[in-house]
Amino acid sequence: MNFVSSQFPLWLLALSWMAAVLLLLRAALRVPWFALSQSAITGWLGATVAALLFWQMKANIQPGLSFHLIGATALTLIAGRDRALLGLAAALAIDTGFGHADWGAFGLSWLITAALPCLLTQALLRLAQTRLPLNYFVYIFLNAFAAAALSMWLVGLLTCGLLATFGPYTFDFLLTEQLPYYFLMGWPEAFTTGTNLALLVIYRPQWVVTFDDAKYLAD
Repeated sequence: MNFVSSQFPLWLLALSWMAAVLLLLRAALRVPWFALSQSAITGWLGATVAALLFWQMKANIQPGLSFHLIGATALTLIAGRDRALLGLAAALAIDTGFGHADWGAFGLSWLITAALPCLLTQALLRLAQTRLPLNYFVYIFLNAFAAAALSMWLVGLLTCGLLATFGPYTFDFLLTEQLPYYFLMGWPEAFTTGTNLALLVIYRPQWVVTFDDAKYLAD
């Protein structure tokens, strides 16, 4: 999921860098830094470190092709969209500093691996909160399990699409040899996210900013 800059045109890398910087600046300006509680900071930093650890347990197949759990859905539910975007940017920067990713493709990697899953998770959360009952099981199975699986599948589709369009791999190769693995990776992503969120909202609900006992457990 960490792209190689040599596989993409310079204009795409430049545009992705600019989009990433603008989105990160917007996210940083929207975070109420001085109003964050200790529990909110603990949950945010802990989930960011967990995502970074997930990214270290990866399988590198070929240049630009690797598989690992993302953790974006869990981080979004725990810390909210804006802090999740910043946390995943920090995790990707550390991962890149370790030499596991390419600075030239940092913006593109962040947009696909971090921003899109965070935005999808936030959209599903808003949909559930406005159209469905505020129910614990809706939160866990739709906003955690389903959102995590859909995020992994979306990342896989866009990764294969970009590599087929600009990279050295053919569409047939990606369709038969890579895309099915992203589909399989959706299940451990969903299980890990759903299980951890189910435990957190029971034992540490103060760490999960998108979960409110008064709303989800009132009835």
